[in-house]
This record gives sequence, C-alpha cells and structure tokens, in this order.
Amino acid sequence: MALVAAAPAHGQFNQQQGVAPARGPDAPKVERDNDGVQTGVTDPNGNAPIVPDSEFNAALPPLSGDINAPLEPMPAEAPVVRTPPAQTSTPGATVAQQPLVNPDGTLPPAAAENPELAQPLQPLGTFDSAPLQTVADVKDADAPQIRYDTELKGLEKLDLAAQFKSLSALQEGGGKAANATQVAARAREDEALAVRLMKSLGYYDGTAISMVETVPNADATKAGRLRATVTATPGRLYTLSSVAIEAQPVTPPDLLSRNLPLRVGDPIEAARIQGAEANVSLVLPQQGYPFVKLGDRDILLDDQSEKATGAYTLPVDTGPRSSFGNLVTTGDPVFDLKHLNVFPRFDAGDLYDSRKRDDLRDALVATGLFSSVSVEPQRTGRTNADGTEAVDLLVRQSKGPARTLAGSAGYSTGQGFKAEGSWTHRNLFPPEGALIGTIVAGTQEQGASGTFRRSNAGRRDKTFTAIASAVHQNYDAFDAFTGTLSARWSYVSTPIWQKRFTYYYGGELVGTNESVYDFTEGRNVRRTYGIVALPGQVEWDTSDSLLNPTRGYRLRLNVSPEGAVSGGFKPYVRTQIEGTLYYPVSNSLVIAGRARAASIQGIARDDLAPSRRYYGGGGGSVRGYGYQRLGPFDPNGDPVGGRSLNEFALEARYRFGNFGIVPFVDAGNSYESSLPKGSELKFGAGIGGRFYTNFGPMRIDVATPLNPRPGDGKVALYISIGQAF
Repeated sequence: MALVAAAPAHGQFNQQQGVAPARGPDAPKVERDNDGVQTGVTDPNGNAPIVPDSEFNAALPPLSGDINAPLEPMPAEAPVVRTPPAQTSTPGATVAQQPLVNPDGTLPPAAAENPELAQPLQPLGTFDSAPLQTVADVKDADAPQIRYDTELKGLEKLDLAAQFKSLSALQEGGGKAANATQVAARAREDEALAVRLMKSLGYYDGTAISMVETVPNADATKAGRLRATVTATPGRLYTLSSVAIEAQPVTPPDLLSRNLPLRVGDPIEAARIQGAEANVSLVLPQQGYPFVKLGDRDILLDDQSEKATGAYTLPVDTGPRSSFGNLVTTGDPVFDLKHLNVFPRFDAGDLYDSRKRDDLRDALVATGLFSSVSVEPQRTGRTNADGTEAVDLLVRQSKGPARTLAGSAGYSTGQGFKAEGSWTHRNLFPPEGALIGTIVAGTQEQGASGTFRRSNAGRRDKTFTAIASAVHQNYDAFDAFTGTLSARWSYVSTPIWQKRFTYYYGGELVGTNESVYDFTEGRNVRRTYGIVALPGQVEWDTSDSLLNPTRGYRLRLNVSPEGAVSGGFKPYVRTQIEGTLYYPVSNSLVIAGRARAASIQGIARDDLAPSRRYYGGGGGSVRGYGYQRLGPFDPNGDPVGGRSLNEFALEARYRFGNFGIVPFVDAGNSYESSLPKGSELKFGAGIGGRFYTNFGPMRIDVATPLNPRPGDGKVALYISIGQAF
C-alpha cells in the first residue's frame, strides 16, 4: 500500500520517511463520523485526501489466529527503497531514491568515502589529558567565601562558654563559610550543642535558639559580614530526690553507699554521676570484689513538681567476695610457675585487691622479657573457710626480645667527654640470668667489663651481681690501671616500686697500678696495690621520686672494711653518711638540700691507693671546681686527696611546664685528716637548666668558684641525666 502525501509547504522540515504535519491555518482538516471516529482528512488547498483509517485497516493482510503457524513467505516485489536525506528545501522538488539492493540482488556501489576518515589518527600526546575539574576538586581557598562572627549568650553564668567554644561548629569554621546556608547549618548544630551542655549540668529544661543576621554596614570593617548568635536559656536545675543502689549484700554493709559519693540535693550533673560510678568500679575490686559490674543507671525526672528533681537508681552486680588463689599461666612461657610466684606481694588467702594484681603485672613487664603479658582473675568455685571464693590469676605470657643495645654520653669539666655502650642478654641463664658487656670510651677514662646479673633472685627485687672489669683512668689526681672482681647482693628501689628501706653488701678484689706522689722522695712514682673490701650500704628513703624528688628525705650510710697490700697488709675502714631533704614551697618551687661527710680510719693517707681516697669538686660534689680538685695538693699543683670529706648544697628548683631553672650554692672540701673540718670550706655557685622528660630531667649546670685558688677555672659545665642529688 502506498501512502500519498502532499508536497511540503515552503519552510516546513523534511524528514527521511515522511513529512512533518503542516501547522497553521492551511493544515489539513480531520473528518469524523457521528461517533467521533476519524473518517478522513481533507486538505483545504484542494489536494487529494489522506487515506482514511477504515481504508488503511482494510488494506492490511489478514492475521492468523494460530501463533504456531509458519511465517508467510516474503513476496517477490520490488526491493525496498530508502529515502536519503533531503538535498534541498525548495518546494515541489523531487528527492531521488537510491535502492538498498539492486534488482539482480547485488549491492549498489558504495558512496564516496569521506576524505577525513582516510586520515591517520592523531597521536594521543596531542590531546589534553587533564581530568575534568569537579566541585570537590575546588580548593576552599579558591572558592568564594563569606565572613561571619559568632556570639554566645546565656552559657557564661554556667561556666560553659569555654567548653562550648572548644566544641562549637561555628568556632571550628574559623569565621569563614561558603554561603549563608552553611552558617545557618552550623548555628543549628551549636543549638543542639548548647542544649547538651546544659543537660550535662542538670538543666534538662534548657533551650537554645540561633539567629543569623547581616552585620550593619555602619561598621566599615565588618561590611558584608554575618553575625551568628546562639542564645541559651538554662531553665530549672534538676537535683537528686533519692539515691538507690540495687545490689546483693556486701561486706562491709556500707561498702557501696560509702563509695558512691552522691547525696540527695546534689545537682544531676553528668560528670559528678559518672565520676561517682567510676569510683564504685575502681574501689570494689580493691576491696575483694573483682567481678563487679555496673548496670545502666535510671534517673526518673519529675518536671511537674515545684522543684525539678530526679530519682536515681543504679543496679550493681557485685559478684562474689573473693580472695587470692593460685597463679596459673598460658601462652609462650618465659617463666615457669616457680619463678612467677617470686613476684606477687600477696599470699594465697589474702583478700583480693586489684592494686596487687596490677603490681604483679607491672613487675613482670619491668623484666623486659615479654612482648605482652596480662594478669586476669579467674573464678574457680572454691570457697574458703571465711566464705570468700578463691580466685586464680591467669598470667598470659608472650615472649619478647631478650637482647638490647644501650648507650649514653656526657660531658663535664674535669672529666671531659665520656661515652658508654652496652650489650645485654637479659635471659641467657634462665630465669632472668643476664650477661652484660660494657665498653667505656672517653677523654680521661677507657675500659671494658663483663657482668652477670640474676634479677629477682629468690625474692622480688633482690639481685645478685658479679663483675669483672678492667679500666684506665687518667685524672689530675691519679693515673690508674685497675682490674676488679666483685660480687654483690642488693635489694634496691625500682621505677615501679620505690622502697623505703634498701641495702646492698658484697666483696671486692682490686688490683691497681697507680701513679702517686711520694712526699719522701719528692716525685711521682708508680705503685701496685692489692685491695680486699667488703662494702655495704643501707638507705632510708621517703622521697616521692628516684630521679626528680619534690618532697621527703633520704638517709644513706656506707661502710666498707678494707685491707691494702703494698709492702704489707694495712686494714682500714671507709665510712660515709649522707642526707638529702626536699621541701615543696609551691607546685612550681622545691627547695632541696644535701649534706655529706666521709672518713677513713686506720691508715695513713700516703699508704692508701690514690683511687681509694676522698676528693671534692665536680658535678656530684662542689660545682664550680674541677673534678677531684678540692683538697690537698702536691708541689706540682695536682690534687692528692684526703681521708675525710664534707659537702653541703642548696638548690631552688623552679619548674614551668617541661622546663626549669635551678640556682644553687655548694660548699665543701677534702682533708688530709681522718675527720672533716668546719673550716677551709670552698664555695661554688651557679645556675642550671632542666628539661623534664618521661624518664627524668636532663640537667645542664654552669657554676663558678666563689673563693677560687690559683689554678681553678672561672666556669665549669656539667651535663647529665637526673637532678644533682
């Protein structure tokens, strides 16, 4: 069937398969019957009518109702033709039609190829490969911004202004925003923040409102700026009308109420309530309840009464009252149960105390042999005679590296530069049998030593040490080549447990070849000494820190019976007593004082090896004077030491943050006599700087002698770790 259409009017758009319907007053008219069905279309210009629907439908081939019937064969009619795009828009022009397939079934000749398609492709490098920029790629600095000011009202009287500013979205924006909508959104966030802060103090009726407005142009510096104002209204303060604890009976009966510091009439303040509950969680495990669990608190607010109140209820599951049972272990074993039982400071059957459990864990950590270690209470179901349940402590062990390398360096006037390096295997001879190799290199001291150390030897913090060393010391007082064999038992303070009473005792064999001034011959000679010593020390310490004490005192006594072999056996006794005091004037200022006295009885000074005599001066003595330069001199101007010593020191330790300033005055001297004298004291003064770290203060002291002798320097410098005393 052919579809007849009128030629397009001038100006109408031609399509490839048909013509767009005409528009305007000359458009064809649609003819319909009485039922509204279209019967035809007539052209007002008199052209032939468009085929009506009834005729078009009658021309359609009949359809079979059988969907499984085979398709009808294609009729052998003229090939389908296509209408190419219009070549002209002139009215009445005919359009040539080119068949898709020739009558003989061959394809028509191909159209001429576009010459641009025959050109080679351009190299990729000639294209702009920069990615497209999205909104997210635009930096804040490049985006247009507006400025705004933030104003807070209503929270100042509650002391919440500082906390609000630290959490405020408006404050976090720094007074800059992309647009006013963003400022308004931040202000709404701050409304909710203000309400939360007021509720945290017990103002549960509190409300907040924000307003964003343009700053008047009268202020030229703020023209075009916005002002965001957050106004808070606290309302009534809610207080506790009752405090109730739902729990099993405990021993003593008031254990829970005594350790929940909340009372009727207290504000319902979040920090106060959370702190009180945390106190219960902390104290009960210290009083025999390791498995205590706090439930969810309930606060029933009454906003209808004249006074705004709330009824507080805290459910607590205390668990059984418990005592210490046995140690059990799991994991990669570093210590067996025998050695693990050296560490606890409690006995089986003692009332459970979480502080003692933590102390056990800290002691294990301090050995340095674990990569991780934990101590956890475990229920056993065993009931003791006192009604408590025995709780075992499960020690989970994980082995860590046993070897370490360490080094230190320092400098002081008189001692010069000194560096020390060591290698340690802390568990070469289990349990806790360490081997330590040390090398010392310095301008005036060189040496090497090997040390065997057994830590926690049969008792916690009791240590056995054996040392073999060879050292060369070259100072103004003496030049000595010394070999030492020593053994010592000690019970001393550690970083996790500073003890009141400590001690050590042991023995030494010393062989030394030293230069000494022979006053009878009037010259320096070298002599060899053999020395046997039984040194010992006891100390009483009430200070609050090993490296940086701020209060308390220390008393120390050293006694060493010795015998020297040099042309005969000569016994003598070396003694020294020292006391230090620390008084805190304020949180920032501590006054520290020290006094020391020493004596050697039973031998003449010139029969003593120079390295066993007493000398004054240096960073640990009277600062301002050279190391070992206080005391008698030989005719060459070199110190020869003495049999007695006295020293005094006073410091004002002022600390600000991690830094400190320490002015100080020292005094003292050494004497040829066996007892120190009160006269002939030498004074030094100076100032020091402190840098406080986690392991102790770094010390730099600069001092000068106040009554120098000929040959004394004007300034002395000392650098070390820890306070001077």
